[in-house]
Amino acid sequence: MVFAHDTQHSLVDAARLVNTAEVHPDSLASVAELDALVDEFGLTGSRTHSDEELQAVRSLRLVLKEAWSAPEDRAVAMVNKILADAGAIPQLIKHDQWDYHLHATSPAAPLDVRIAVEVAMALVDVIREKQLDRLRTCAADDCSAVLVDLSKNRSKLFCDTGNCANRTHVAAYRARKSAAAS
Repeated sequence: MVFAHDTQHSLVDAARLVNTAEVHPDSLASVAELDALVDEFGLTGSRTHSDEELQAVRSLRLVLKEAWSAPEDRAVAMVNKILADAGAIPQLIKHDQWDYHLHATSPAAPLDVRIAVEVAMALVDVIREKQLDRLRTCAADDCSAVLVDLSKNRSKLFCDTGNCANRTHVAAYRARKSAAAS
């Protein structure tokens, strides 16, 4: 395992959140879609189920996408700002099916703040372990989705939003066949 379970979970969820803006149509366009995403992520704490909450989470996607490709010093500055703005106070928590993990906001904090701080805490581990290269953008030419490479050999190149790997491999195969036929 590269990172603690809560770090891996937060990173994968962050990539999934960012990628809701990468599919067409946007898959985070309504409060109902946000509710479904929050349920899938298993996020706890208060919710307003409002358009304001939806817009705050949608806005967070841009910040998280920037963190995905930021150099270390920029990523550190972003993490520190998120944690400072939230007044984050990390605490070990055990709830639901999860063993001990870190929460750094109260359950009453706004949803976008809780998500941002969870991702920032995960990025703390990524930065400290010098593993920022595991946060990538899809290798497909026509895709800008993000991914987290948790493989042992650091070989994950394509996102999970569509068929990017298959599409790229088929195109390469056809190009080879075409070149061989010429």
